[in-house]
Amino acid sequence: MFPARLRGRKSTGAAAEVLLLHPAGRNRGEGRIAGREWDALVRPGGKLKPGHVIHVAPELSVRILDGLPGGGRRVLLESRDYDLENQRDFRAVLERFGRTPLPPYLGRDDEPLDRERYQTVYGRREGSVAAPTAGLHFTREILAALEAGGVDRTPVTLHVGPGTFRPVDAEDPRDHRMHAEAYSVPGAAVEAYRRCREGRGRVWAVGTTVVRTLESAAVGRGRIQAGAGTTELFVRPPYDFQAVDCLVTNFHLPRSTLLMLVSAFGGTERVRRAYAEAAEAGYRFYSYGDAMAVIP
Repeated sequence: MFPARLRGRKSTGAAAEVLLLHPAGRNRGEGRIAGREWDALVRPGGKLKPGHVIHVAPELSVRILDGLPGGGRRVLLESRDYDLENQRDFRAVLERFGRTPLPPYLGRDDEPLDRERYQTVYGRREGSVAAPTAGLHFTREILAALEAGGVDRTPVTLHVGPGTFRPVDAEDPRDHRMHAEAYSVPGAAVEAYRRCREGRGRVWAVGTTVVRTLESAAVGRGRIQAGAGTTELFVRPPYDFQAVDCLVTNFHLPRSTLLMLVSAFGGTERVRRAYAEAAEAGYRFYSYGDAMAVIP
């Protein structure tokens, strides 16, 4: 996850905000977070038309170039002090002016500590605009203890997009369209998966993002293939899971695609009972909250 939120002011002095999604013409999976032209979300969306400029700092401004499907914008980052095509310069700009894109339901501004705690300890490839929050529960000590206990761990990548915050507003969930997200499954992960299956082990997904990645890479029950691409997979009841046996996940918002995935995995009524018990017991929900293990 990278500090993708830029806050500034319009020429009128009114506050404005830009959430960078990915460089124009490239998806989040291509591993290069740099460039002047970006696809982005803006706020206030209705008033930031092409031609408007958001002044972030004397060294950085954002010009609205065009509208995009779904309400997004094509924007141009402008700076006289930084070469924004250079990855090192661009990183310096984000570190200086970017903000951690916390989920809006937290209802607060980001703090300096969020730069560290809204990241998994094992994240390596930049590109997400939200943290895969199930992974926030794992410290290096916990990972070492799991490894010592015989758990084989292997990484996959899914760059979480803004769709993770988007509620399902359609009356029929089949009418809801997911934002495309870039994913990558390396050959080493396929080999680890194969060993697990041959050893009659269970495949645990840490987070709904991992479920969507492995199910997108599935080539039949109990088999996945290596590769990279984008996925718009929307997992909702009923769903025939091909690749995952068990799930660790946080407690999610009502009417969210994440909760629908968990309900498909654990059973709708069973998940409702678990949520009711968690609420009664005072569990913390959402990104910085507690986690649950779902074992069908």
